[in-house]
Amino acid sequence: MEDNKTKRIETSDGSFSLEHIELNETYHSRHGALQESLYVFIQHGLELFKEQKQVDVFEMGFGTGLNALLTAEKARELGMEIFYESIETYPVSTKKVLGLNYASGEMIPFFQSMHDCPWDVPQTLNESFTIRKREVSIFDLEPEEGRFDLVYYDAFGFRAQPEAWEPEHFVKMYKLLKKGGVFITYCAKGQVRRDLAAAGFEMERLPGPPGKRHMLRGRKL
Repeated sequence: MEDNKTKRIETSDGSFSLEHIELNETYHSRHGALQESLYVFIQHGLELFKEQKQVDVFEMGFGTGLNALLTAEKARELGMEIFYESIETYPVSTKKVLGLNYASGEMIPFFQSMHDCPWDVPQTLNESFTIRKREVSIFDLEPEEGRFDLVYYDAFGFRAQPEAWEPEHFVKMYKLLKKGGVFITYCAKGQVRRDLAAAGFEMERLPGPPGKRHMLRGRKL
């Protein structure tokens, strides 16, 4: 666990995040952890599938579990069933994550269960949400071709972890998506956009969350 390598920070919207001390990188935007995740991954990702009963989501970078929690909450609201797979190479302890106060009410034990459940084994946490966390590097990932509807690409930023943004990873993301699937990320770097297009995605540059001018979304046609 990364307890001695992370510290809690407060972001501009009043929500909390973690900073990885060795990488000098935060897990979410300093301009607002909660609003960034809602805007990028839920509003411009998951909500595209709101008419679909079953949605399969792949996440690059489980981190604090905020994206997974927000996905589970939105799934219940929309009547979706979610299968959620996420990979992570820097697991964070349940104690530290609960200190970020992301969950409230009945979602607190749900959020704790999400972090306490074993790695590499699918776990059904409620009637609408099943998760499989995988402690594996993107370099070692063998993609299940055509498995997922949606990719949340939420790796640490290019400056801190450029190896997470190599073109070969976008080829993997393209392979694991179903036809019509969507790739979404907070990143707007021009080289990333070109590499995603080279992997086969039809790319859009969208207005970004607070603190960022743009973000990227790709579709597998």
